[in-house]
Amino acid sequence: MVQGVNYQPLTPITFLERSARVFPDRTAVVDGETRLSYREFLDRARRLAAGLQELGIKPGDRVAFLALNGEPLLAAHYAVPMSGGVLVAMNTRLARHEILHILRETEASLLFVDSSLVSDLTCFPTECRVITLEELRDGGRSGEIGKTGSDPVFPISPDRPPSLNSEDDLISLNYTSGTTGYLKGVMYRHRSAYLNALGNAVEVELTGATRYLWTLPMFHCHGWCYTWAITAVGGTHVCLPRPLPVEVFRLIQTERITHLCAAPTVLIDLAQYAASNQIKLSAPLTIMTGGAAPTPQVIHDIEAVGAKVIHLYGLTETYGPSTICQWQPRWDAEQLEQRALLKARQGVGDLMAEQRVVRPDMTDVHADGGEIGELVIRGNTVMKGYYRDPEATAKAFEGGWFHTGDLAVLHSDGYVEIKDRAKHIIISGGEKISTLEVERVISSHPAVLEVAVVPSPHDRWGEVPKAFVVLKPQTQLIAEDLFNHCRERLAAFKCPRRIEFVNDLPKTSTGKIQKYILKEMEWKRANSGTV
Repeated sequence: MVQGVNYQPLTPITFLERSARVFPDRTAVVDGETRLSYREFLDRARRLAAGLQELGIKPGDRVAFLALNGEPLLAAHYAVPMSGGVLVAMNTRLARHEILHILRETEASLLFVDSSLVSDLTCFPTECRVITLEELRDGGRSGEIGKTGSDPVFPISPDRPPSLNSEDDLISLNYTSGTTGYLKGVMYRHRSAYLNALGNAVEVELTGATRYLWTLPMFHCHGWCYTWAITAVGGTHVCLPRPLPVEVFRLIQTERITHLCAAPTVLIDLAQYAASNQIKLSAPLTIMTGGAAPTPQVIHDIEAVGAKVIHLYGLTETYGPSTICQWQPRWDAEQLEQRALLKARQGVGDLMAEQRVVRPDMTDVHADGGEIGELVIRGNTVMKGYYRDPEATAKAFEGGWFHTGDLAVLHSDGYVEIKDRAKHIIISGGEKISTLEVERVISSHPAVLEVAVVPSPHDRWGEVPKAFVVLKPQTQLIAEDLFNHCRERLAAFKCPRRIEFVNDLPKTSTGKIQKYILKEMEWKRANSGTV
């Protein structure tokens, strides 16, 4: 379609250009001592874009970042697409061989890296030029990008338009977080990034008064597209490299934070810190949680501090959030515990996507809250496909819907509730057991901080549930008491036959528990005769 009076390609680049035009002096970014107005933030992004082009970045070239939350990575979300490049923001907790795999598979031309994350900068592919964030900020020894003193290295015309041929062009490549051990490159389009950002803004009521704290990694689905959503409304980004509870609560107070996103594991840490330090919020705070299924107990504990929780669900393949547990006014009269149970459901499709729960033949399950099927999604915010993997893309899109691999039920009110990942369902003596259901019961015990349930081999039943449990500080619990707690709330065959207390659980940087690691460890023990 030809651009003209009634058509322009959708791209989130325009969000920054508009906010800089309408709110030039409003604070756009807070990163430590650095504070940038929207006028300054746009100028920073444009200069970086020009610098990338000077270094030879052409439309479609991949530009990688290995960085914690901060102004450089945030600016890259605009500068890289402005230059015509494709942003590859990498998970900072990946193993070195996984990072090298991504760089080689994407054929990244440039890598910007926080040198504090990598001890040996010579380990990267020789065909990938490496520039540290120190050089990006200060000019450094290369002086190639950023500023030297107060003078920009690369001046750029303020009227220079972004290099975008089509809204269907790639804006980024995102790699799944490795919960199954296999990293897949997910292709994001300008159009879908734009739409998901706007959907976020509407659904969680972002405005120009929003002050958003970056407790969620920007590299994870571009912070669920909030890197663009906050800018779209002219809100303020408050950067935080790591979500340490003491820093989170300090910034909530000093920067008057109104919104933040966090995985359930981060909420657990925040609730524990608040309880230990008798913290109660004095101003409204909206927390969007997702990335893993939060238990009702987690929601209850963080709302007890004074926050309002909005439960979102999505995947890397859906640009982050694609469903929302849309709150109904009639639920306001419910007790806190019941409200937490309602909020723990994944909910309904958001503004940009529709969802179904289907049987293997793609017919819909009954809306009875009992029949389990697979959650499938379609809409404008589903990935373009897996990078260089047409077979995996075709399989994921079978039947004209994206197959999430999550097993769910559909309640009579149209709300979806996920029961488990298909690969995590335990089949014990022919009975199917949802690990999420068992985890929710275990987490309701007052001494339990975190739990992961995985299948453990069993001579008679094939496999049985095993619980890896992290206790709260200064608490004690024995396996027998925890089993009895479960037995009062679960069918006998669902109760964990084996319980192991551990100090921590393996997780991705986005807070997802890596159950496959626990499962592999458990089955290796079985093979060695130690289970």
